[in-house]
Parts: sequence; structure tokens; C-alpha cells
Amino acid sequence: MRLDLTGKTALVTGANRGIGKSIVEAFLAAGVAKVYAAARQPESVQPLIDEYGDKVVAIALDLVDADSIAAAAQTASDVDIVVNNGGVLKNGNPLDDNVLDNIDFEFDVNVKGLVRVAQAFAPVLKANGGGALAQLNSIASIRNFAPFTSYAASKAAAYSLTQGLREALAEQNTLVVSVHPGPIATDMGDDAGFEGAPPATVVADALVAGLQEGTFHVFPDAMAKDFWGAYEGYAQAIIEPALSEG
Repeated sequence: MRLDLTGKTALVTGANRGIGKSIVEAFLAAGVAKVYAAARQPESVQPLIDEYGDKVVAIALDLVDADSIAAAAQTASDVDIVVNNGGVLKNGNPLDDNVLDNIDFEFDVNVKGLVRVAQAFAPVLKANGGGALAQLNSIASIRNFAPFTSYAASKAAAYSLTQGLREALAEQNTLVVSVHPGPIATDMGDDAGFEGAPPATVVADALVAGLQEGTFHVFPDAMAKDFWGAYEGYAQAIIEPALSEG
């Protein structure tokens, strides 16, 4: 299902910086009329409002706070596109003493946060004709990396949930997109020690194209495309047909 972005209203979580900020900007460049820029501290999106005026609306949303997400869904009752971009990463291998604490933290944000957003906004999207829900996953959702083992586990769970959401939301004509970047030049990427990574605009532009083309899987950057080259056959034979037949 292809989606024409022209004149649409979108909401992006984690919109104050990095990939989220780039998605807001890419959406506006693609013809989206208004973007709710969601962040735990809505004042942090003021630079976007300064640049784009009333096309950007700051909104409070915390992925671990179901009440804040429900309130955001009430405020943003006109949305056609919801992008769950917000996420967290903790460094550590599976034998570290703090790995269980990391798992609790990352699963609360990266996994339960997706479910909270989907449950709150699915009725809104349905009421507005279906629209789209996009989830920022990672290449780490299909391959674990020991230095970020709990993060990868959380993204694998989020990817699995994204597949389930695609099937469940197809009934209300909602396009679901799963985005799988490799390392990207963001604050999170810097904290993880990545150097020479591509800019966040690569992810934002690929998401726009994915929505316009109606694709489920989006692997945006060079490393991600290498992963997709190996994974594509399996995904197209097993994951995508199984979901579409559901």
C-alpha cells in the first residue's frame, strides 16, 4: 500500500535530535503539512519550531509513560502517520553484572514503548483512514553484537512485534514499516563508539521512500543494504508473505 505524504499529518517520537529530527525535516520536505514533534521535554524541539513555524507542533511523550502517550494520542487526533523513533542503548556484553538492569531499561523503552504507542494510536489512525505506523528498528534486530547485546535483544523483540503489528493493522488499512539502519552519526552512535557513520538524513530519506512505495522493510544505509542483500531472500519468502496472508 503506497502512501502519498502530501498534506498528511505526522507524529514522530524522539523528534528533538538525531534521526527523529531528520525525519521531521524530511517529512516537511516531502509535503507533510504538519508534524507533531514528540519528546520527553517538548521545549527541546523549539529549534524546529523556529525554523518551520506552525508546521511543527511540540508535544510531550515519554515512551515509558502510558498516560503521556494516551494524552498525546488525544491531542494529535488528526495524525495520519506515526513514527516510533525514540529508543535507548546501553553498552555491555551478556556476561556483565549489569546486563539484567540494561535489559529491563531497554525493553521498557524499545519494546514496551512500541506497544504503548501502537495501542494508543491505532484507533486514531483507523479513524483517519488507516495511514501508517513506522518503527525504527536496527540491523541489530537480526544480528546480535556482544558489545550491545541487550540493545540487540530489545530490537529483535521490537522487530518481531512490528511484524505482528503489520498483520494486525492490515485489517484497518494501516501501512506498517520496519526501518533497520546500521550505525548512524547520532548522539547514540557516538556514545556507542561508532566513527565515520553516515548522517541521519540517510535514514529519514529512506523512510520517506518506504512510505511512498508501501514497503515493509527499509534498510537505508550502506551497511544496512549489505545486511539486506543477505537477508532479503528469507524475508521475502518467509516474513512478508506470511504477514500479508494473515
